[in-house]
Formats: sequence, C-alpha cells, structure tokens
Amino acid sequence: MADSTNPLLISSGLPAYDQIQAEQIVPAVREWLPRCREILRGIESLDDATWDGLMRPMEEIDLLFEYGWSPVGHLLSVANSEALRAAHDEVMPEVVQFGLELRQSEAVYRRLLAIRSSAEWMGFSGARQRIINRMIQSAEQSGISLSGADRERFNKIEQELSQLSNDFSNHLLDATKAWFLDLTRPEEVDGLPASLLRLTAAAWSRALEHHDLPPATAESGPWRITLDQPCFGPFMEHSRSRPLREQVYRAYITRAGSGDTDNSPLITRILSLKREQAKLLGYDNYADLSLSRKMAGDVAAVQQMFDRLLQASLDPAKKELEEITALAQAHGHEGSLAHWDVPFWAERLREQRFAFTDEQLRPYFSLDRVLSGLFEVCHWLFGIRVQRCDRVAPLWNPDVRYYEVFDEANRQIAGFYLDPYSRPQNKRGGAWMNDCVTRSVSSERIRLPVAHLVCNSTPPTGDVPSLMTFREVETLFHEFGHGLQHMLTVVDERDAAGINGVEWDAVELPSQFMEYWCLHRPTLMKMARHYVTGESLPEELYQKLRQARTYRAATQMLRQLQLGMTDMSLHSGYHPDGHETPFDAERRILSITSLLPPLPENRFLCSFQHIFAGGYSAGYYSYKWAEVLSADAFAAFEDAGLDDDHAMQRVGRQFRDSILAQGGSRHPMEIFRDFRGREPDPTALLKHSGLSQ
Repeated sequence: MADSTNPLLISSGLPAYDQIQAEQIVPAVREWLPRCREILRGIESLDDATWDGLMRPMEEIDLLFEYGWSPVGHLLSVANSEALRAAHDEVMPEVVQFGLELRQSEAVYRRLLAIRSSAEWMGFSGARQRIINRMIQSAEQSGISLSGADRERFNKIEQELSQLSNDFSNHLLDATKAWFLDLTRPEEVDGLPASLLRLTAAAWSRALEHHDLPPATAESGPWRITLDQPCFGPFMEHSRSRPLREQVYRAYITRAGSGDTDNSPLITRILSLKREQAKLLGYDNYADLSLSRKMAGDVAAVQQMFDRLLQASLDPAKKELEEITALAQAHGHEGSLAHWDVPFWAERLREQRFAFTDEQLRPYFSLDRVLSGLFEVCHWLFGIRVQRCDRVAPLWNPDVRYYEVFDEANRQIAGFYLDPYSRPQNKRGGAWMNDCVTRSVSSERIRLPVAHLVCNSTPPTGDVPSLMTFREVETLFHEFGHGLQHMLTVVDERDAAGINGVEWDAVELPSQFMEYWCLHRPTLMKMARHYVTGESLPEELYQKLRQARTYRAATQMLRQLQLGMTDMSLHSGYHPDGHETPFDAERRILSITSLLPPLPENRFLCSFQHIFAGGYSAGYYSYKWAEVLSADAFAAFEDAGLDDDHAMQRVGRQFRDSILAQGGSRHPMEIFRDFRGREPDPTALLKHSGLSQ
C-alpha cells in the first residue's frame, strides 16, 4: 500500500519540495523501486516489440525516478544537510543497481533491436529512430554484451563511481564551507568595495548569530572572507593587502586537497575505474568511450580545435600579462607577478583603460531589473511571456521563485524555478540548469516541461537588493539559455524533448548564445537601471563596457583550453599505473597553456567538480566546441542587422523553431545547418573574442 503522505511518492504536478524530509527518502525509494522492477519484468515478458508496448512502460519508470529520486539529488545540491546525505547514500547503491538492471536487460535489448529491424521502423519519425538508436548504444555501453566476471566487475565499477562522484562533491562543499578568514582591522579590508564589505559582514553575523554577539556592520566589521565565489573573486580583485591575497589564494587552490576532505585519492580511483570500464567495453580509453556519443566524434577533432584556438590566443595572452606586469611595476611592484597579483592588477588596468569598475556597474544590475530585461528580450526574439507565480509551486527556500512561460497564443507551455543567490552553508557553488519535469505527450495528458535554474549570485543584504556583477548577469542569461532549450521544445517524446538526447558538446549552444544579448544595447539599457534612482546606465559606461568585452580574452581563452586539455589528457593519455600522477598530467598541460608556473601545492584538480562529479568527463572541451556554434549562431543575427526589429524577430523565430524547439530529435549538425545554412565556422568566435588573425 502506497504511503499517501510521502511527498516522494507523488506522480504528477510539481515535486513537493516544501514537504520532503530526509527520513522520507529511504522508505520512498524502497517503495517505488520494486514498482520499477515490476514494470521492467512486464516489459521483458512482452510477446512482440512495438514502440508503444516498450516506451509507455519505460516512461512509467522514468516518472517514478523523476518524482522519487531526482528531487533528492536536487536538494542535495541546494539544501545540503548531514541527514539528507546519509539517507541519499543509504539507498544510492540500490538505485544504481536498478539502473544497471534496466540498461543491461537482455530482453529489453532484444526488443530494441527487433524494433529497429521491424517493418514499422521506416515509418518512425527521426526522433523515434534516434531514441531507439541511443537506447541501443546505452545498453551496449552499459555492458549488455558482457557476461560472467566481466559483467560483475563492470557493475561494481558503476556502483563505486556513483559513490565516488557523490563523495567528491560533498568533500568540496565541506572544504569550501570549512575555511574562512575573519578580519577585524580597517586596514585589512582596504580597497574592498562596499558590496563585499556588506557581504562579508553579513557572513560573520550569520556564522555567529547564536553566540550572543552584536552583529557585524559593513563599516566597522568584523568581516568574514570565504572561498565562495561571490566573496573570493572580488576579494582577489580589490584587496590591497598582498599577504592576505596570497593567504586566500593558497587556501582556494588547495581546497579539498588534504585532510578528511582530500579528493586526491578519489581522483586517482575515478580515473582508474573509468579507464577499466572503457577497456571492458572495447575502447582504448575513457575519452574514446565518451566521444563516441558526442558531436565531435573523436579525440583528433577536439585536438584540432584546441590547436587552432591555442595558436590564436597564446601570443596575445603573453602581451596581456606583460601589460599587467608593467602597470604593477610602475606602481612599485618588484619582479614578476604571482598568481595572487594577477587578478588585482588586471582589475587596476581595466579600471585605468576603461575607467570603470565592477562596483560602479553593480547598482545598475539589481536582480529584478535584470530579470525584466531578460524576459523582454526573450519575448522579442522568441515570442514568449514569463510570469512569476510562486503561489502555485512548493519552494525549498524562501529565496526561490517560480515562473510560468506562455506562448504567443497565451497558452502556458512551461515553468521554471529560479534559485538565484549564494548560500555557502548548504548550496554547492557554480550555476546550472536541471530538468524538473520533462515534456511528454500521451493520449491521457501533456506534461509541460519545468526547469531548475540555479545561480550563486550576490545575495541581498539588509535593505540593499541583490546587486549583480556583470559576470553574474551573463551567468543568469547563460543558464536561462539552457532553460529555453528545455522549455521551448516541441518534441513529444520525452527521451528527445528539450536537452534530452542532445549531444553533450552541443548542449551549451543556447546558453552561450544568450550571453551575447547582455551587451545588445537595447536589451542592456532597458535592464541596467540604478536601483535607487531608476536612472539608466550612462551611455559612457555602456560604451566602456562594450570596449572591455574582449579585455583579457586571450587569457580567458587559455584558461578554458587548459581545463579542456587537462580533462582530455587525463581521460585519454593518463595511465594509473604509469609514472605520472594526475597532478603531473595537469602540470604538463599547464606548461603549454599557463603563463605562470603553478605553485607546488596546487591542488586545483581536487575542486574540478565538472569532470569528477559533474558529467563533463572527457567532455569539458564542450564549452569551447559549443562556443564556436553559439558565436556563429549570433553572427546570423548580426548579419541580419541587430537594429532591424523585423529581421531580429524573423531570425529569432528561426532560432526558436530549430535550435530551441527540436532538442534531441535530430543530430545537432543537421539542426545547425537548417538554421545557419552551412556548417559552423570558428571565425565568428575569434572575431567576437578580438583574436581574429
């Protein structure tokens, strides 16, 4: 008998985030997992193989996971607690085990092959054919052809990798949360902007609110410096204390690199297991396995992109460093710059060259104004209307908002949650979009897509609203681009709807594309209004912001290439039994891509969550791969004329109806060719980055 009071056992509507408790997780999983097995046994006993006969019950299983397990993983990221972790970890092996049973079901695999060879196959839509082919590939890459000891070993690897990934993420969260530096003297915070003083005073007050101490103030402190990005980034750019910058930087690059939260042994184990897993499946290395299901196809294609971008950015990056060093030395700095000097002097050069600071811009970018501008440009380009309606949605935190999305006929087509602010005590860093509900259509109902959009922007403090850096604005637009692909899909089959079935290295196209609109003058000027006076961003500041768009673009390009090349090296050339450690492999890539030698104690890999706990293993290159696509896509709007309102709407609808609407129903290269009329060209990316040769 189902427990009607357990919010993890519902099967429609929105997840009951306001009701889910840690103690409900284990009983819920142990109730819906047997139901999944029962459905699987029913599929395996089917007499014939048809689309409806197979995919309808498979969707039932998907929905049990969507409502019974996905909310747990989501809460682990945004409302982490010891009780939640313990409950998740207790049943995760059981969930992983069922996933393996499903993907390794020989009866299901035979039915998939039978469908592909049946008479009805040629009448299938391209979406259905891609879904079946992907399911066959997934089965084959989940060990369906393995037997005996090999199958058993493969499954043990899968179980262990799931646990290691979870541990890696938790270690990083704990290590980031554990470190802090309390400053009490005014000279220690010399140079810090008012927004950071407010943030760090609030952090001190929050941490010590139960100690019967008076709250901190931005003016007199104390101020708590943390390794959370909204604090770390501005501190490194503005603190005039070189010793303090060094102390904070060293803490940042050694996060999760020692003690109880040391991720070093996890990294070695993860790489070893992934290599072994790939070998069991007949691949030379994990990179070959990963790329077999991506748009790039093979390591050689990725390396070709790396080589071209590296060649275009290396010399300009050296010049950028020389300029920063010259400024520092002109102000009394002796010798070369250290890692903790570069952000500080780069910000001083930017202020000198463009005569503005991030802090001057902040008052013009309050969250509500930015959202208004974002929604307006989406209405203009894609014909959608966004309306806030928190009252209809269960929320996991008072800061969270819920919105509904309507089309040009005023029909609701989607919804999304927005969790905008940093909460270092229980929310992991970074920004991401995850699906909450996936679109699907059946004779009984249409399930509208719902997205989670999660950022870590500067939170409000006191009576001052959330005032965003321009980079935080770009991040919000970026994640909303992912959300648009999830929400504007017109594909009826859930396995190809939204981002489902989209090759991983194409999935960043809509997100990076949306970032370009942050500097589109009409869009920017509508959302950039002073939070007190309501005045628009001065034209002079706008022009400087545009001029600064390519500031240190080569350095930023090198950083992304370093991350992508390190990832690819670890998953293709690294051998766990060789002479090289993962940190040696990283240093080898740094010798090519970094203009400053790494510190001996550098443990950045221990916080490289994307590739060890975030799904980007042998896939971090995807950001640059998709940036080629997104730059070329935005160039279509430039070619049509950014000042031509009619042309913008025409091209915007074309982008919506191709890139955003078709999801995983077709190969991304086909969809891109439909939109652009040709294959992608990296020229646009180099031009937008100021690196054209």
